[in-house]
Amino acid sequence: MIKESQLRLLPEEAANEDLLKRAFARETGIPADEIKGIRLLKRSIDARHRTIYINVKVRGYVNELPSGPEYHPVEYPDVSAGKNAIVVGAGPGGLFAALRLIELGFRPIVIERGKNVRDRKRDIAAISRDHRVDPESNYSFGEGGAGAYSDGKLYTRSTKRGSVEKILNVFCQHGASPSILVDAHPHIGTDKLPRIIENMRNRILESGGEVHFQTRMERLLIRNSEVIGIKTADGRTFLGPVILATGHSARDVYRYLYAAGIPIEAKGIAVGVRLEHPQLLIDRMQYHRLEGRGKYLPAAEYSFVTQSGGRGVYSFCMCPGGFVVPAASGAKQVVVNGMSPSNRGSKWANSGMVVEVRTEDYKALRGEENNTPLALMEFQEWLEEMCWINGGMSQVAPAQRMMDFVKGRLSSELPVSSYAPGLLASPLHFWLPEFIATRLKEGFLHFGKISKGFLTNEAVMIGVETRTSAPVRIVRDRETLQHITLKGLYPCGEGAGYAGGIVSAAIDGERCAESLAVHCR
Repeated sequence: MIKESQLRLLPEEAANEDLLKRAFARETGIPADEIKGIRLLKRSIDARHRTIYINVKVRGYVNELPSGPEYHPVEYPDVSAGKNAIVVGAGPGGLFAALRLIELGFRPIVIERGKNVRDRKRDIAAISRDHRVDPESNYSFGEGGAGAYSDGKLYTRSTKRGSVEKILNVFCQHGASPSILVDAHPHIGTDKLPRIIENMRNRILESGGEVHFQTRMERLLIRNSEVIGIKTADGRTFLGPVILATGHSARDVYRYLYAAGIPIEAKGIAVGVRLEHPQLLIDRMQYHRLEGRGKYLPAAEYSFVTQSGGRGVYSFCMCPGGFVVPAASGAKQVVVNGMSPSNRGSKWANSGMVVEVRTEDYKALRGEENNTPLALMEFQEWLEEMCWINGGMSQVAPAQRMMDFVKGRLSSELPVSSYAPGLLASPLHFWLPEFIATRLKEGFLHFGKISKGFLTNEAVMIGVETRTSAPVRIVRDRETLQHITLKGLYPCGEGAGYAGGIVSAAIDGERCAESLAVHCR
């Protein structure tokens, strides 16, 4: 017999299988010796009060043993004789599109401008060590996309667009811990994700698909208002309908589309800084106790949002127990992002702290008009170059203590930081656009009031965070997901303006694959 139950436990009970079994027996009235196995189905933390509880949904196996995998595997057929479909980009949108195409009998040909996920490591290390950015292999470009080496958080609110559970199951099938099916805010970790991505690539190859690295799309092949393939920078052509999943940093793609007269539009973004606190401070603040998280609780997270001057100010991509990383993808850029390993074990916590920017704000930001679809992309580029100049024209990042920023004073010295290339004290309050700086100050003051200890000079602001989302939307039909003027082109994922993270991009990739299968038989 199988029985499920909701339990409210102390952290030490939830962490110990014997204590968990006893709690299940107590709640259900089933003798403990008849319970042969326990599986967690859902787990979340209630830290609203001084006594912290773990809410769990548990499945108990009574007089029988648990059987079968904890996830539902997908069957991937041999598609070596199937019809070709081109997938440009091997981030989560592209990889999940390719896997779904295989399910549907199509043969995916994946084109990726960067290197495979393992070889990317050397180029990423060179950014911190040598301050050298390879424009084709960095935190944004390469197998796995921007998420591969910048965290692996799987929390999403995009439940109406597709099956989150399906995406998580596919991750488990390719090596992720089944705990991602359980936790309220699932997380793989940047140390675990590369192997999972490799397994996905191998699945594509074993099923008869192709994967081409260091192969950059130069242009689409168009005939009679229909995309029939792509041409690459090395002169090769690949024929078939195209899922375009190039990510939010492929600015050359946006420029190509605009120059070719292919309809795109500017899309609102958010920009700001990475804010880094000592993790112990966040643990104390969120768990309401001096010892912090103790032995049985994870590194604490936070989420803040407010309004200032008609624009949102909010935390973004919070990384407990993590690191701030250099995320530039070209010359004369300093861009920062955050990541956490699977154990979230560092002594720092960081998150993006950003201000909403709309297309109509461009004039206030730059003092001039720009009505092209590339306006906010060009603002991103300008701000990243400003940060590079103020950081000393290297990957050293300009930084300022949090309270100093609010008070409008230069930081005489900076705390030790996780940001490996190094920090340079800089008056962010002075050179950040006033539109951004004023709203960040107001946001920090508000967040400090609602969470005592958050507004502190122990925290450091690191500039700049600009790659929160794509600054451009590649316009597509709401029903068919094809481009509004070109048949056979499926703009996909975060880079096309239709997703905001790993899971939502993966869901969009599956949806594009399904639409392609319907319209391109």
